[in-house]
Amino acid sequence: MQPRDMENAAINLTQAARRVQLLRINGYSATANRQNLVTSCTIAVGGYDWLIEVFPAAYYHGTSSRNSGPYIKLRFTLSSDGERTVSATFRCRLVDDHQINQTAASASSSFKEVIVTSIFSNGQPKDMFLVSRSYASEYRYVQPDDSLLIECAITVLLEAPVNAAAAAAPPPPTSVPAPLSDLQKHLGEMLTSKNGADITFLVSGEPVAAHRCVLAARSPVFMAELFGDMKEKDSQSIENKDMEAEVFRALLQFIYTDALPEQDDDVEAETMAYGLLEAADRYGMERLKLICTEKVHAGISVDTAAMALALAERHGCTKLKARCIEFILASQENFHAVAATEGYKLLMDSCPSALNDLLVAVFLRYKLTVL
Repeated sequence: MQPRDMENAAINLTQAARRVQLLRINGYSATANRQNLVTSCTIAVGGYDWLIEVFPAAYYHGTSSRNSGPYIKLRFTLSSDGERTVSATFRCRLVDDHQINQTAASASSSFKEVIVTSIFSNGQPKDMFLVSRSYASEYRYVQPDDSLLIECAITVLLEAPVNAAAAAAPPPPTSVPAPLSDLQKHLGEMLTSKNGADITFLVSGEPVAAHRCVLAARSPVFMAELFGDMKEKDSQSIENKDMEAEVFRALLQFIYTDALPEQDDDVEAETMAYGLLEAADRYGMERLKLICTEKVHAGISVDTAAMALALAERHGCTKLKARCIEFILASQENFHAVAATEGYKLLMDSCPSALNDLLVAVFLRYKLTVL
């Protein structure tokens, strides 16, 4: 676009909807003496419904001697629900079949369009006396098939006008979505680099550095241990003898990044899940405990069912416990196979309460079968 074209470009200050509707009165001559006859239709323009009523022989108290007598009258009513007022213009004229596609200016000059412009309220009609019947007949607007054709152009002003300054202003810049949070990435890097570490854990003889504030923010047990009245509060090093260093490092990775380390195979992942479930219960990390519980459940087999049952009993995992018992009692083959594992011997030695619950379930299952 050339600079001059840009200067002359029009700005739309208002918005409007327009529709041209043809209305045909068939058997026109038979309506001559029917003063009370009315025909109607409803059309939609600008989001509003408009009732158009046509009176082919309405009486008119006119002053023109040439156009005296019955008139063709139109009545326009806003019929949409609501109390809103609407500005609209109705331009109507008589046409014949040859003038349908012509504008009012280019059509025959014998009949000019009649205009009604008003502010319409719901249910309040506006009348238009279009033309006398004698005029329509004299100027041969009645078609050979005894029909009369009325063209009605409706223009409806739409909602609030567009502000000129706003219309001329360039469109707002497209917003750029913010990148995903990288907080976990940065915390993970801080754990790996040990920058700012202020506490060291000696886990099974291996030193593991960490940050007091991060641990306390994620674990209520670390909060009490590092900032409460416990003796570890003022210590620079805390010894942990009953946890493997690899499990403790995986625990810290979850604390810092909310994600678990990837394992090379399923066996390693299952073993880590057992250790992390114990660690999660020890340090009050319920989300990690739930994640590990699901991993242990997914790996339940003849070889692991008894160990998983003992683990569930020690750490209060009631759903995991129920799943283990259900697996063991799924069939006699399962029960006998599980009873022959080392895990079952561990269950007998370390978790008599869980073993008792299992035997009660066996008894109830057998009693139900007999009944």
